[in-house]
Amino acid sequence: MIDYPTFSKNLNRVQERIRAACAACGRKPTEVTLLPVTKTQPAEAIDYVLRCGLLAVGENRVQEVIEKLKPGVMEVRWELIGHLQSNKAKMAVEHFSRIQSVDSVKLLYRLERLAAEKERVLPILLQINAGDRATIETQFGVSYEGIDALMEGALGCPHLKVEGLMTIAPPGGDSKRITAAFRRLRKTRDRLRSAFGLSLPELSMGMTGDLEIAIQEGSTLVRVGTALFGKRGRVESAK
Repeated sequence: MIDYPTFSKNLNRVQERIRAACAACGRKPTEVTLLPVTKTQPAEAIDYVLRCGLLAVGENRVQEVIEKLKPGVMEVRWELIGHLQSNKAKMAVEHFSRIQSVDSVKLLYRLERLAAEKERVLPILLQINAGDRATIETQFGVSYEGIDALMEGALGCPHLKVEGLMTIAPPGGDSKRITAAFRRLRKTRDRLRSAFGLSLPELSMGMTGDLEIAIQEGSTLVRVGTALFGKRGRVESAK
């Protein structure tokens, strides 16, 4: 785990990357939110985030959040960015402010029932699989062919609020493939806005290695872990 001064310097570098990327494509830095990803990092990482004035973090696993909870940490907003199994849905509804990885009607209906029991409206993003023929079977997310049905299902869930779309870039680092994937997500969001009459303000796409491309293609939220915290640590108690 890096120390706080190192994290602070890393944060400044990432924020400068965001500012430069916005300037290059004529956007305002205030249009892009930075979501620190604390996956496999110890609970101290949450303290770093809060000390810098950031209010939310992204986590991949429900169980890892529960293991990190301690006095003070509850002040942060948790966003689930990893694949959610149905048997973890109840804990996710209890602990997360938003779930970015909703990718099936079955999961939608389970989250709706659990949110209703908690008497809360749960913000969600619908995750689309941005993979191409070579990678689509190795990534999570609903297919583009299935996104309309998933959106229709979400509209029938009064305790869920769809705030936008999320995707993960195709692996491999090919900038042309990444650009195409992010552009397609933005165009899909725009089409869904028109078709369903929703604002869908959030486009969660872009991580450490491709945040500049994501911002160029319209991302409103970049999920950054390695550039902030260094190489991933390992939480010993994670299961």
